[in-house]
Parts: sequence; structure tokens; C-alpha cells
Amino acid sequence: MTALIMPEEFQHILRVMNTNLKGEMKIWHALTSIRGVGIRYATLVCRKAEVDLNKRAGQMSEDEVKKLVTIMQNPLQYKVPKWFLNRQKDVKDGKWSQCLANGLDNKLREDLERMKKIRLHRGIRHYWGVRVRGQHTKTTGRRGKTVGLKK
Repeated sequence: MTALIMPEEFQHILRVMNTNLKGEMKIWHALTSIRGVGIRYATLVCRKAEVDLNKRAGQMSEDEVKKLVTIMQNPLQYKVPKWFLNRQKDVKDGKWSQCLANGLDNKLREDLERMKKIRLHRGIRHYWGVRVRGQHTKTTGRRGKTVGLKK
């Protein structure tokens, strides 16, 4: 039976971008617990930062974590292709960016408020609390809301 030998500087929980990362997971997999970071973006960031993909998150040094965070926040400066980003041609400023953690929540909220304000069909359906993407609602989706009296 093989035992995992833990070095003295091993961190079991890493705090990165307001998210707790499990130190036992491999770094590319641990980064996916940050909102706005998927498997492909996490592996790309690790490769750009020249971090070993088989390294555990708890084994990372402070410098490596800082480098990962700067690449995640400024991907275009590190030659990440534009089509890889999750916020393409923003409505307000027309910039291409990668929204992460709290910024992703803020952008989503702003988009919904804009849609409601200009009375877009999608915004109205969000406001009503019904299905937005064209699903049939005549017979499905009745359990979510209370209809009538409960006995």
C-alpha cells in the first residue's frame, strides 16, 4: 500500500480569489472550483504559468499562485486566444475579458437588469420567473412554484 507523503509546507486549503481550494486535488482540478474557470481554461492557465499539471494544489508556492492569478485575471496579456474567454465583446465597453468569481456574478446581474430595463423578451421572462430558453411550460415545471392551496 502506498502512502502519500505530505511535505511540511503542504496546505490543505488554499484561498484563491475568494474561493477555498482543496490542497489534495491536482492544481488544474482545484482551479475549476473557482466560478468562471472550467477544465480547459484551468489547464491552459497552468501551461501558460509553466506549472506541472500533476502537482497538488497544496504543494504550490506563493509565487506560483500569484502567477496563476495574474494570468487568470489578464489572459490577453499572456497570449490566450480571444475565443477562449467567457465574456466576449461586452455590451457596455466592447472589451473581451474573462469574468471570474464575484465579477461573474456582477456581470450576470447587470445583464439581467439591462434586459429587464429595455423590456427584452428574455428579461421579462426572468422577471416573471418562468422558463427563458423556449421550453414548453404547459405541462412541465409545475412543482417549483406553489399553485393553489396546500392541504
